[in-house]
Formats: sequence, structure tokens, C-alpha cells
Amino acid sequence: MGKIDFKKQLKHLYSPSAKEPVLVDVPEMSFLMIDGAGDPNTSQDYQEAIEALYSVSFTGKFAVKKAQGIDYVVPPLEGLWWAEDMAQFSTADKHSWLWTAMIMQPEWITPELVADAVAQLQAKKDLPALPKLRLESYTEGLSAQIMHLGPYSDEGPTIAKLHEFIAASGHELRGKHHEIYLSDPRRTQPEKLKTVLRQPVA
Repeated sequence: MGKIDFKKQLKHLYSPSAKEPVLVDVPEMSFLMIDGAGDPNTSQDYQEAIEALYSVSFTGKFAVKKAQGIDYVVPPLEGLWWAEDMAQFSTADKHSWLWTAMIMQPEWITPELVADAVAQLQAKKDLPALPKLRLESYTEGLSAQIMHLGPYSDEGPTIAKLHEFIAASGHELRGKHHEIYLSDPRRTQPEKLKTVLRQPVA
């Protein structure tokens, strides 16, 4: 069996067009999640959450490969973003943002396997966000999404286009703004970053 890449298996969820938004039905999936608050660009909590999520994801992946012979690409980092008052949810006031940083997990990653991975990491590393980590299923259902190309700070017009599409298609916004980070910002020029922007609708 070759290495499984969920971005390719679930292409309709991870590779939308950058030209026009589309509607998708997002099934229930399992995620490692950590909640937090504040500006992701300056928040120590956000950086610690990402480090813990990737550490547990890779530890779980290697455990599955060793025990079951299944190899897969760790899925990309994702984020849910919102504010207590959604009228205040703007790129101008990131300090009031609430977030859930998360990475999708395949069916082989069980609560027991996550607990083992956390215990292994706690014995070897200082990862302050590990106690906040949880494995949880998440269902978005009907959603609109589009690919944003470019810096995260330039997402405004793409989000506006997404919201206009939702209104024009007779739907309304529901739930939390969702982003899927397909590029590694440490290795990718800002203008080449690829981010899936998703919004659940009713």
C-alpha cells in the first residue's frame, strides 16, 4: 500500500477553485483540537498549540505505521475562527478572536493511541499545550468554500466574495469561519500561500 494523502482522496474538500466559491457537504471527521484566544500572529498560546498538534499527529502516524503498516501524509493545519460578538469579528481586531487550531485524524487514530502519544511526548518534551489537546469529531455539513491565494492578511476580499456567494445562493452564514492551511508559511512566499476558506451555511 502506498502512502495515503487525504488532500487527494478528499480533493473536493481541499482543492476548491480560486475563481468562484462552491457548495460542499462536509462529512463528520475526527480532529485533534486545541482552543485559544488572541491574535495568532503574536499569541504564544497559538504557537504552542500548533507545536503540540503536529507533535501528537506525527507520533500517532508513526505508531500506526509501525503497528498496522499504514502510512499516510499528516493532514494540514486547520483553524476555526470566531468572536463572542460576530459583529466585532474583523481583521482589524484580532486580539478579540477566539480560535480552535486543529488537524484532521484518520480513523486509525483512537483516543487510546492519542493518550499514548501524549504520554510519550510529555516524557520527552516540554509542550505546554499538550494538556489542552483533545480528539473530537466535528461535522460542518453544507458549507461554501473557495481557495485564497496570497498572504493571510489579504483574505478580506476573498471572504467578502464567499459571503456574497452565500447570500446570492439563498443561504445564510452558520457556525464558525474555517481555514485550511495548505502551505507551510515558513517555506512559502506570502504571495504563493494557498488557504481554503470555508463557511458553513443554512
